[in-house]
Amino acid sequence: MNLPIHNDWRPILEEAMTQPSYRSLREFLKQEYRTQTIYPQMYDLWTAFEWTPYQRVKVVILGQDPYHGPHQAHGLSFSVQPGVPLPPSLQNIYKELEADVGARPVAHGYLKHWADQGVFLLNTVLTVRAHQAHSHRGKGWEELTDFVIEKLNERETPMVFILWGSAAKAKRAKIDESKHAIITSVHPSPLSAYRGFFGSRPFSKANAYLKQWHQQPIDWQLPIVINESRSFPS
Repeated sequence: MNLPIHNDWRPILEEAMTQPSYRSLREFLKQEYRTQTIYPQMYDLWTAFEWTPYQRVKVVILGQDPYHGPHQAHGLSFSVQPGVPLPPSLQNIYKELEADVGARPVAHGYLKHWADQGVFLLNTVLTVRAHQAHSHRGKGWEELTDFVIEKLNERETPMVFILWGSAAKAKRAKIDESKHAIITSVHPSPLSAYRGFFGSRPFSKANAYLKQWHQQPIDWQLPIVINESRSFPS
């Protein structure tokens, strides 16, 4: 697969791609994209890395695998493309966002405003078959995202890791908690949100850490209107 990244993530990912687990993953993905409907589209696979350069990461929001419905996933955890209805997990994120920091609800799910400020929206697995949640688990993505988390952990500048759900929390061992901050809860999906996601206040907590480190806090308020549009095949 081509690597359409033009920032300081590129050498890190190129190093990750020398690992045997990635070579196996690459062959698997070639076959999957050729024979199945896979999300996100191949050209969107590395969007989180392109939009949030390595040295600019302040907050990592780690999920599990991409949305598996049409036109939803575009390479950022929890974000959907402009014009796509809000998935239930994102609706719950917005509810907590409003309760936590008073952010006004928006009708879109396009999280580029966060990515542009240094919020790295990563999943533990970066691809999925259409309508088959977790279908690309155990194929090699976990090793690559382990590598990514380890490289973030090596950075001297502290950052906040927000780990939502068991797949994300499994990465905790890769993070030096004497240097970085970790915020965890259950996943925001409707199956678990009422078991500890609501009321967890991850957004204000993340900003409190950033202020403590004399870093600019995140403006969590998403723009009410977005100017970007995507056209989808019928």
